[in-house]
Amino acid sequence: MRYMLIMQVDAEAEAAFDPATTDMSEAFAAMGVYNEELQKAGVFLMADGLSPAAEGFRVDFDSAPPVVTDGPYAEAKEVFTGFWILEVASREEAEHWARKCPLGPGTALEVRRIPELSELDQDDEWVAKAQEWRAANS
Repeated sequence: MRYMLIMQVDAEAEAAFDPATTDMSEAFAAMGVYNEELQKAGVFLMADGLSPAAEGFRVDFDSAPPVVTDGPYAEAKEVFTGFWILEVASREEAEHWARKCPLGPGTALEVRRIPELSELDQDDEWVAKAQEWRAANS
């Protein structure tokens, strides 16, 4: 089973973050140790950080054509700042690894299972195409 751990930072913590006064080498070291532990356990598929919300944009499909709004997003209570994708045997194992993540106050992980294509209707032409695309890109 694959799970995505989505790192979220609340607005207060994001506003308080100052890279000029934060020891980034300490933060990178803590994440590096965590990522290395995931790799040694054989559950690590990928991970990455995201640029600040101010560099992003949002596409809202409540109207036609969709409306594009540049970040940051004033209505957002939390922003996504990074993610991991793990391959584990169970929900409990995903929870185990999520609890070990070196995050602090003002942050949270949303953990979501990534459904396998085999769980979908195998007679659907788009499911078949998705399987072809994955095979071609692996």
